[in-house]
Amino acid sequence: MKGIVFREFINMVEESFSPDMADKIISSSKLTTAGAYTSVGNYDHREIVELVSHLSAATGTSVPDLLRAFGEHLFGRFAVLYPSHFAAQVSAFEFISILDNKIHVEVQKLYPDAELPQFQHEFPTPDRMVVVYTSKRPFADLAEGLIRGCINYFGGGISLTRENLPCDEGAHTRFALTR
Repeated sequence: MKGIVFREFINMVEESFSPDMADKIISSSKLTTAGAYTSVGNYDHREIVELVSHLSAATGTSVPDLLRAFGEHLFGRFAVLYPSHFAAQVSAFEFISILDNKIHVEVQKLYPDAELPQFQHEFPTPDRMVVVYTSKRPFADLAEGLIRGCINYFGGGISLTRENLPCDEGAHTRFALTR
């Protein structure tokens, strides 16, 4: 998993809770990195799972709620850090529909070793989008937060439902967006 995700998680913890909380969860975790992440580095996704678990224990907020909140935060940060990916898009439907075929292609060019999730989509009707998220990692809650962040970024007005699909490892989830 790319280091930018870890760095943004630590930043969110510092902003939403405190720098002391970030230090606490880092020091209570058994991290091979000791909590030092570079944006372009690759790190084991289990480290962020451990950090989120320690944050959950320290705050009483569930892991799924923390991952969803982080997803919303992360989408907002991506909009700031990578404005060119957002400039031509006018809606959440439009943005999500280019994830795999445009944005992830660009990310893969920059970071050939990145293991990206898939966001397959279809439009059963003009006002309904179905997105199937597939990942080797157990981050359906993070994906939901990213989708909610996208909806909010583009002005809301879209309802979101989620159905977890069977899978042996990671996540396989269907999201339905309706305007």
